[in-house]
Amino acid sequence: MQQARAAVRGSKQQALWLATLGFFGGFAGVAIFGPLVPKFTKLLTLSPFQAALLTAIPTATGSLLRIPFGAVVDKLGGKKPVLLLLGVTNLGVIGLITLLATQYNGVDFTLPAKKLAPQGGMGTYAMLLVLGALIGFGIAIFSVGVAQVSYWFRGNEQGTALGFFGGLGNTSPGLSTLLLPLAVGAVGIVGAYSLWLALLLAITVAYALFMHDAPWFQLRDKGLSVPAEALSELGGGDKVPAGSAMEGLRKAAKVPATWMLTFFYFLSFGGFMAFTTWLPTYWQSDLHGETLRKAAVLTAVFSLLAAFVRAGAGFLTDRISIRHALLGNVILMFFGVLALSFSLRFSYAFLATLVIAFAMGLQNAVVFKLLPGFVPGAIGGASGWIGGLGALGGFILPPTIGAVTQAVGGSTGYARGFLPVDALVLLAIPVVIYMNRKLSATTD
Repeated sequence: MQQARAAVRGSKQQALWLATLGFFGGFAGVAIFGPLVPKFTKLLTLSPFQAALLTAIPTATGSLLRIPFGAVVDKLGGKKPVLLLLGVTNLGVIGLITLLATQYNGVDFTLPAKKLAPQGGMGTYAMLLVLGALIGFGIAIFSVGVAQVSYWFRGNEQGTALGFFGGLGNTSPGLSTLLLPLAVGAVGIVGAYSLWLALLLAITVAYALFMHDAPWFQLRDKGLSVPAEALSELGGGDKVPAGSAMEGLRKAAKVPATWMLTFFYFLSFGGFMAFTTWLPTYWQSDLHGETLRKAAVLTAVFSLLAAFVRAGAGFLTDRISIRHALLGNVILMFFGVLALSFSLRFSYAFLATLVIAFAMGLQNAVVFKLLPGFVPGAIGGASGWIGGLGALGGFILPPTIGAVTQAVGGSTGYARGFLPVDALVLLAIPVVIYMNRKLSATTD
């Protein structure tokens, strides 16, 4: 043990802060286009479906990559995967800045969308999709970070740690949505994204210099080992990785709770990302007609509320029973989305988004509090499935909302477009009831 103690570097608090910082930097890609989509829609003459696809494209790669990258933590630790994801994200932002500087140099993005002259340019639209996909790599940091934090903290500490990690990391899309329009107005669109790049590069360097994997991985790399129960004495958690990435995925896939939690996370976290990317378009639509800055503020309120609720809920889940939390969240989410789908007045719609944000934030914390207890031998694999397929809701839901909006037409379509989301939430209610009955002993 003395030799093991000398070999371990870093601490759980340091690891938590740096993992959160890395996730914060990468997760900002969710909002890479969101606030400015109405402008690109007018410039490129996009349909509501094409506009929704542009908002969601970073989430596509980020979500799918969460599966293999979450699983590979069990084999490689978390530092190397995160640095790879941050590196690709930096390259994507550099490419975006280059495209904007060459193709949109004369466009005043501070003007209302209706005053911008259409430019066509579907080739430019395709390039925006490609660069958005590259920037989405950073979103996959979440599943790596969940496993990374879980291996640093004991089971009775993980609710607080994961709530902090997920909650504060989740603030970056809201802050990006809020600050990007302000930066565009102050220094132009190229300058705004350049500021983002500078921050992202600084986060990447700090993570590379100071992050350390959990004690088990450090000891393994130095040819040392200690019993699992002794890891906590070295400042780490009390879980040992399953082994290979594929083994972790297979082992997690055999547990029914993995797929139930994935569905719940699809609704709460996928929904959180979908609403964060689509709400700027919703608030600026003909239904409400808000300015870019006000739409950004309204969306940021939604996104930040969900993020802070998630952080606070993580603390509570270490101290109270959460057996019935999922059912309450799903019911609350159902009525919130239903109200939004039929609210044509601004005040009612805004209140509905607050209800939805609260329910989604709380459920995001509950899902990952349940994860280590349900799949203790394959946390990385399970976080890959849940984080990847669950977050895929952030890619699937916006185009679905956009397609329904386009089909209904008119200003009312922007409200009715949320109905498919509510239908999925309704389907989750019997799944939650089944899970409570079959797995209640495990959740407590």
